Amino acid sequence: MPITSAAKGALRGSSKKRKANLQKKIVLKKTKKDFLKLIGDGKIEEAKKMLPKVYKLFDKAAKVNLIKKNRAAREKSRLAKKVIVIKK
Repeated sequence: MPITSAAKGALRGSSKKRKANLQKKIVLKKTKKDFLKLIGDGKIEEAKKMLPKVYKLFDKAAKVNLIKKNRAAREKSRLAKKVIVIKK
């Protein structure tokens, strides 16, 4: 346990940030899962409409270093590829 008051404050702050980051990751994963479910169900038009929302979440997560920027780019590319491949 922290001893100094500065360390106690840092512990409070880091625990709040951890909760917020975990919540953001859960939203990101849930949105991706919902998107993939739409593709699996064959609802391509709905998936296309949802794609910008997914992009926005990945970009914001990369911006605040929740995930690395190359991971965000890779995930976005793979999701877009799934929509294109299914369409053909």
